Amino acid sequence: MRLVVADCSARYTGRLTAHLPLAKRLIVVKADGSVLLHSDGGSYKPLNWMSPPCTMTEGLPGAEAAERGVTQLWTVQHKKSDDRLEIELHEVHHDSAHDLGIDPGLVKDGVEAHLQELLAEQISLLGAGSTLIRREYMTAIGPVDILARDATGATVAVEIKRRGEIDGVEQLTRYLELLNRDPLLAPVRGVFAAQEIKPQARVLATDRGMQCLTLDYDAMRGADDPTSRLF
Repeated sequence: MRLVVADCSARYTGRLTAHLPLAKRLIVVKADGSVLLHSDGGSYKPLNWMSPPCTMTEGLPGAEAAERGVTQLWTVQHKKSDDRLEIELHEVHHDSAHDLGIDPGLVKDGVEAHLQELLAEQISLLGAGSTLIRREYMTAIGPVDILARDATGATVAVEIKRRGEIDGVEQLTRYLELLNRDPLLAPVRGVFAAQEIKPQARVLATDRGMQCLTLDYDAMRGADDPTSRLF
């Protein structure tokens, strides 16, 4: 991972056009090729970014840009679309690279870990004819909770949460982007599974073509006996 703190501006073109005026920002270049620009605020969300697959080239500015104080021009081009992120660096305050190694991924709490185990055992909850490939399928950015195949033989990646929120949808999106680059697995569709899925997360997941699955923890572990219900 490369971390650069610099006075910079940026312009994104393609599916949308956006411009960041000159300011001091953190630029993160990850091993998977993604490039993210952060300000000192806004929590975890970058101001602008480019997701892989993409290529980044570093070059010198043209005469007009050099007169404005630009010292470097970074061009990040997406490989499958016309999306492009151009970053003009003026003064660089910090530039370092760090080998983070393979991340083990988020460690689930007791309920999430048990939900994963139960869903692997009851894989038909994903749909009749579903079969398990494996739990904790390792990728370069962490393990996918469950990898399965549906009745047609298509690959299904499942992200499991106790409470399904937008950050979980974003996590599954990153896994799908990576898995769909593997010709032995593609096309891979996503299932966002949780005991409770927030409305905003459900809308985002549906918009990205993911299936939402609400998990009944008590029923899955056999603690919910339908014969004992009044209703």
